[in-house]
Amino acid sequence: MRNRLHAGPHSYTGGTGQKGSMQRQALIALTLILLLAFAGCLNGSPDSPTSTPEQTPASGELSIHYINTGLGTSTLIQGDNETILIDSGDWQDDGEHVINYLQANDIDRIDHLISTHPDSDHIGGQAAVIAYLETDGEGVGAVYDPGITATSETYQRYLDAIEEYDIQLYETRTGDDLPFDDATVTVLSPPDPYLANEDPNENSIVLHLEHGQAEFLFPGDAAEAGEEYLVEEHGEALNTSSLLAGHHGSKSSSSETLLDTTTPAVAVISSPYESQYGHPDEEVLARLADRSVTTYWTATHGDIVMRSNGSAIIAATQQQAPTDPSALREGEPIAPEQDEPVQERTVIDVSTGDSEPPVATDGRTEPEPTTDESQPLSIAEIHAETEGNDRENLNDEYITFENTGTDPIDLSGWSVVDDAESTYTFPDDVSLNGGETVTLHTGSGTDSATNLYWGSNQPIWNNAGDTITVRDESGDVVIEEEYP
Repeated sequence: MRNRLHAGPHSYTGGTGQKGSMQRQALIALTLILLLAFAGCLNGSPDSPTSTPEQTPASGELSIHYINTGLGTSTLIQGDNETILIDSGDWQDDGEHVINYLQANDIDRIDHLISTHPDSDHIGGQAAVIAYLETDGEGVGAVYDPGITATSETYQRYLDAIEEYDIQLYETRTGDDLPFDDATVTVLSPPDPYLANEDPNENSIVLHLEHGQAEFLFPGDAAEAGEEYLVEEHGEALNTSSLLAGHHGSKSSSSETLLDTTTPAVAVISSPYESQYGHPDEEVLARLADRSVTTYWTATHGDIVMRSNGSAIIAATQQQAPTDPSALREGEPIAPEQDEPVQERTVIDVSTGDSEPPVATDGRTEPEPTTDESQPLSIAEIHAETEGNDRENLNDEYITFENTGTDPIDLSGWSVVDDAESTYTFPDDVSLNGGETVTLHTGSGTDSATNLYWGSNQPIWNNAGDTITVRDESGDVVIEEEYP
């Protein structure tokens, strides 16, 4: 059954009911749910005051995964408690790349599945992803789309899967807030009435995610009309740290006006290396280069993961390649699903609160560990190889940290990361006095003053060698140690 997420008087008139299917008439039957008042929308209009609102502190860490699906687009947002999946790639892959990525990252539930618009290179894997999660995983919480329909077989299978597994489907419009515990997620488009004679691209669901001072914009395939609406309706509220380039880097998107309004520090382009449409377009790359926007391309960087703690974003990629937009095509192509872990490339400081866009630092050389003597944290012991089977003795895999100084070290919000980007975040109120140690075990248990538990269901530290990176709550490297 399709419900109205948007608070407003309009009704859903598209959908499979126009195809004469009584079964699908039931699917899109309306149950108007008033979830929010438009007047309470997070982002104001251009006439709103332009002063910067007080930032909301971030809760835990957030990871944005731009999955290399080749032709299509798919983005996974992973918080401490919930997940969002935006689109699932092209119909020719039938969700294979996305499902394999979910499996590789131990994701067995998607709480919010977003279909930005009904084009088959965006919803191509939705039916397969739903079937996989509902039969082999923990399911899908709800599905959201803009209410614009298509006549394609891909769209039909998408609706069939929603109906078969009895998943709630919401029509989603400007002003909706997506319920997500780990960040503020706001729908900026499409409006009511629809734009550009209901053109699917122009009426893509556009999401804005705010995690502390880190902000991300996901514009779907919005082009001239869609971007014009975003700028006119939301103005400076569009300011963002990271921008997913609209419509795969098409010249109809990522306009000068949008870039000047959003002022991104970093951009991501999702398209194949030899796109039949010429994506990314040279005009878009020139616009990004003129504004010195550090740019990643799934075709040359592979899977791209941005990890936010609310004041800094660490960007990691499978493959190192140019990030200067004017040199983007000089990188070597990388196919989807390459067995290559992501490596940290760029640190983006978003903690200043300045009105200027945050500056991205090129990360082709890894950041040097800090040597601040006021934080003399060290690794006292690395125990990667356990007695017996590693998977059956996870708590015998551990790292012991020691405060070699005299002053206490507050570890709250600090993170421990391995080469594969598995991340542990120290809980609040964890501190080490001078001379004290604390041991971080891979498995599960009850935290104490001397023992902490990652909670992983598989080994973290490679027996043959790995890199242990410790970052403080601002994202600065405190320890970077390789073994053996």
